[in-house]
Amino acid sequence: MPRFLPTRLTRPLRRHHSDGEIVRLALPALGALVAEPLFLLGDSAIIGHLGTPELAGLGIASTVLTTLVNVSIFLAYGTTAAVARMLGAGDFRGALRAGRDGCWLALAVGAATLAVGWPLSPWIVAQFGPAAEVAEHAETYLWISLLGLPSMLLVLAATGILRGLQDTRTPLIVAASGAAGNIVLNVILVYGFGLGIAGSAIGTVIAQTAMAAVFVVIVARSASRHGVNLRPDLRGVARAFGAGIPLIVRTVAMRVALIAATVVATGLGTAELAAHQVALTTWTLLSLILDAVAIAAQALVGRALGAGDVAGARSITRRMVQWGVLAGFALTVLLLAVGSVYARLFTSDPDVRSLLFAALIVAALMQPAAGWVFVLDGVLIGAGDGRYLAWASVISVMFFLPAAAMVAVLDLSGTTGIVALWGAIGVWMIARLVTLALRERQDAWMITGAVR
Repeated sequence: MPRFLPTRLTRPLRRHHSDGEIVRLALPALGALVAEPLFLLGDSAIIGHLGTPELAGLGIASTVLTTLVNVSIFLAYGTTAAVARMLGAGDFRGALRAGRDGCWLALAVGAATLAVGWPLSPWIVAQFGPAAEVAEHAETYLWISLLGLPSMLLVLAATGILRGLQDTRTPLIVAASGAAGNIVLNVILVYGFGLGIAGSAIGTVIAQTAMAAVFVVIVARSASRHGVNLRPDLRGVARAFGAGIPLIVRTVAMRVALIAATVVATGLGTAELAAHQVALTTWTLLSLILDAVAIAAQALVGRALGAGDVAGARSITRRMVQWGVLAGFALTVLLLAVGSVYARLFTSDPDVRSLLFAALIVAALMQPAAGWVFVLDGVLIGAGDGRYLAWASVISVMFFLPAAAMVAVLDLSGTTGIVALWGAIGVWMIARLVTLALRERQDAWMITGAVR
């Protein structure tokens, strides 16, 4: 047994004093976390029946959009950690000010990314090397969807505020409403108005903007009740950005791996790319299901360290690792059981269905390790250990890239190609597990106080 394996993982689960809080935070967080993948899965199911080129085009565009959003995930994670630490230290107004600065930073980052990304959309799509028909659909979806990026990032920051305040129920309500509204809008615009892939993008932008507006009202009301000014504090915004830089490096490294996987899938063929797109979106959904425990980790570990409770932070961490691994086993069983039926929801192309099912089998086998990885990731984010996370992410990607390159060099295709590509993703996950588990066993990340 590896030295870094927590011994309690091998023992039967017994009731833990933090179980109630973990469940209270994790279950609503689960619903909120899956909102964005549900947006893309809804789009995939609707667009997939338009044709394989449209689905492949969505695969490229969604990879770009997911990359932009995930690079900015520090807006949620960093805000959660900062607010939770302030809350643990007993400074509620300070917690709201930290959240306010995160929201202004989100708007600035969103506006800047839109200004740069909008005119570059055709060039970005071309870097994936798709067929002309696929490129046209990808450019259309990306060009329209970028208009909703500021709203998407504002939703991240506002969600981080509420998580830090130990409230995951409100984000759940907003996210569930947004996901349901997105599906309705997409069906109406794609099929009712005959707008095709453009209608799907328009519906998603409308839903995301509405979600951002609701969060703005919620945060503004809370700030008003506690006498916190909503005007931006440039020093606070700069401080939030500085704290988020290591998380940006962490996320960029992770997105390099996922983009590289999509590039390799593009080289395998159109059917393989379409199958990979759905498999990757499904993987993201499963990851966020597991990440629900990690969100609880961010909030609870951040609060514990803010209050100076080192023993409590350690105990919570071990417990959440147990739940993460068990949740991973449950997802493995579920995905293996329903994978073939699930594949039929996204396409009527038998080749794409077969390839997708093969990818899902590999993804299913990785879920227990993934549960462990995501929980530890959340623990270290909640502790503010961003610098180590950045280095660990870079190191783990260095293990993945040669494995992915080998798939491309061997010029594989069909089931062999898609299985080999997802096997390379498995190598990446093992590298992440080793680097994070070794860090968790140390005490260097357990720094107490309101500010790390």
